[in-house]
Amino acid sequence: MRLSAAAAISHGRVHRRFGLGPRSRLDLLRNLVTALVRHERIEAPWARADEMRGYAERLIEYAKLGDTNERAMRMANFWLTEKDLIHKLFKVLAPRFQPHPGSYTRLLQIPNRDGLDRAKMAVIELKGNPFPPLVCPRRDSEKTLLNQLLKGYREDMQQAAAPQPPEGTPV
Repeated sequence: MRLSAAAAISHGRVHRRFGLGPRSRLDLLRNLVTALVRHERIEAPWARADEMRGYAERLIEYAKLGDTNERAMRMANFWLTEKDLIHKLFKVLAPRFQPHPGSYTRLLQIPNRDGLDRAKMAVIELKGNPFPPLVCPRRDSEKTLLNQLLKGYREDMQQAAAPQPPEGTPV
């Protein structure tokens, strides 16, 4: 049996394949970007949210240039399918992110979707939104097996390093 590395070679593919073709992929991403601007927090499959994140951040970068910039207006007109959101993008979101140099979105993994596909799900949100913050599960809690073993090792090392009184002397 011969093993090949064909799965690891991209051959010019620079983005994920969604939908039925390039037009379907763009429509899906435009709808996700529009939903993110409208709701400021959405739930989507992780691959879609991760792919959409770059486009949303680039749109906000353009929006920070102002509504008088022709390229910024063309980008907003293309990416937002609901044209009433253009005002929100330029008058609400752009001033909120004006002092920030980048990283306008937060991507958090949530439990897999129930059903047949068990897709890996994520929540993508704009930073500074009015919703209560999502709680990230702490992976490094002291209840994990590794941390319990390390804790026991440290205690043993402290006991070994502590000065021992001679056996014949009372304490």
